[in-house]
Amino acid sequence: MMLERFALRSRGLLAGVAMSALLAVPAFAVTPADTLVEGFAIDDIISMDPGEAFELSTAEVTGNTYDLLVRLDLNDTSKVKGDLAESWSVSDDGLTYTFKLKPGMKFASGNPITAADVAYSFERAIKLDKSPAFIINQFGISGDNVTEKAKAVDDTTFQFVVDKAYAPSFVLNCLSATVASVVDSKLVKEHVAAVPPSADYKWDNDFGNAWLKTGYAGSGPYKLREWRANEAVVLERNDNYNGEKAKLARVIYRNMKESSAQRLALEAGDIDVARNLEPNDLDAISKNADLTTTSAPKGTVYYISLNQKNPNLAKPEVRQAFKYLIDYDAMASTILKGIGEIHQSFLPKGDLGAIDDNPFKLDVAKAKELLAKAGLADGFKVTMDVRTGQPTTGMAESIQQTLGQAGIKLEIIPGDGKQTLTKYRARNHDIYIGNWGQDYFDPNSNAQTFASNPDNSDSAKIKTLAWRNAWDIPDLTKETEAALLEKDSAKRADMYKDLQKKILDTSPFVIIHQQLEVAGLRKNLKDFKLGPSFDTNFVWPVSKE
Repeated sequence: MMLERFALRSRGLLAGVAMSALLAVPAFAVTPADTLVEGFAIDDIISMDPGEAFELSTAEVTGNTYDLLVRLDLNDTSKVKGDLAESWSVSDDGLTYTFKLKPGMKFASGNPITAADVAYSFERAIKLDKSPAFIINQFGISGDNVTEKAKAVDDTTFQFVVDKAYAPSFVLNCLSATVASVVDSKLVKEHVAAVPPSADYKWDNDFGNAWLKTGYAGSGPYKLREWRANEAVVLERNDNYNGEKAKLARVIYRNMKESSAQRLALEAGDIDVARNLEPNDLDAISKNADLTTTSAPKGTVYYISLNQKNPNLAKPEVRQAFKYLIDYDAMASTILKGIGEIHQSFLPKGDLGAIDDNPFKLDVAKAKELLAKAGLADGFKVTMDVRTGQPTTGMAESIQQTLGQAGIKLEIIPGDGKQTLTKYRARNHDIYIGNWGQDYFDPNSNAQTFASNPDNSDSAKIKTLAWRNAWDIPDLTKETEAALLEKDSAKRADMYKDLQKKILDTSPFVIIHQQLEVAGLRKNLKDFKLGPSFDTNFVWPVSKE
């Protein structure tokens, strides 16, 4: 395997040469003292526009290059703290949120940051109507009313009006998502392209979307200098940043997909951080005296789900039997070692109301009793759709073996992501194995999909994971909706705890583990930390000793 290598001849090289030259230089054993170089699989990036981007790698880049009204508080992830907003208040009826901006702030361009920029950012995200727009329009915001519902009262006051008296924590958590990033409206408007209105898009311009796919109009600690698809992302320090300035002059994300290539580059000193390590490479790095590792639980859970259209899988005893036919401990010590930890509830650790109850262990005898009670003492045949690749393939093979001990004959149907997801979304599977990550850092993001199914018909418009598995749950759906309206955070947390306990016992979901994001790094790095979500992997505090 050819090892992808990256290094620099001098500190001035990155600042002055074209990216093509940057990528072509030979490898040296030390990265520049003022530059952080990360080996990272960034081939998922399709756009740098925060109103459009919905991929994990892009979330990290935007988290370091754009500001928000409020941002997740890493010291207490059940709360948010002000970013551009100095303070905020909620009206007595729970419908109007008023944000006061900090004074004297500037974008990287030097343009002042005003409430009009915030309002324009919301307007363009809603009218563009790209994938992440739902995070804002779920509050009753549409292209027709956004200029009234999200508006500047004066230069330093922004108002956001929602359609129901939601829990304030829910609204604020959604406003900490990438789609709510604040863009430099003056700069973006200089780059808008005319668009002829149509039945699908009634606006006369693209709100700068074509330009922002590769451009930059933010105010974060770093500014985007360049993105070359499947090659690299280069960030440079934003000297106009309103907070504590970034410690390093630049950050480079070097596209490297293979875990082994990242490990070898890290050992050689060609990169400072390796970001996509599999267990064997992670183990090797942990034994290297020049290197160290770090990890953080992410808001992503791995699960298998049982389609309730299958009459065998629809039996309550069978659903519970499956939860005793997973060898959680064996997976944790082998294919998930260092990259996942056993977690059997739908809310990941760190969320408001998350529980850490893991009541199920491999118990074949218990599972056989349940199958016999369901009239399936001799077992049955069933299929599982599996996206090819690790860790899902290894997990599926482990599950196939333990199901067999109870007489259940599992056929694994491999496929790529598009094939397996298309079948799953059409409810044509028996069993599906996959992962689910939060769209925004709030318990509703997972509760709404695992514990809610407003319409179980094939023609339903709202297609949650419960819907995909034909799990008809009107009572749990009402409880999920009620939790959105509970203003008291402690009471809201208790409601989610209750939902999780009910789903542990009765659901067609067997949740196996929560993802641990890992990284290997050179020991001379200081203050490199992984956050609880992919948009909170902050690099501006990082320095080198």
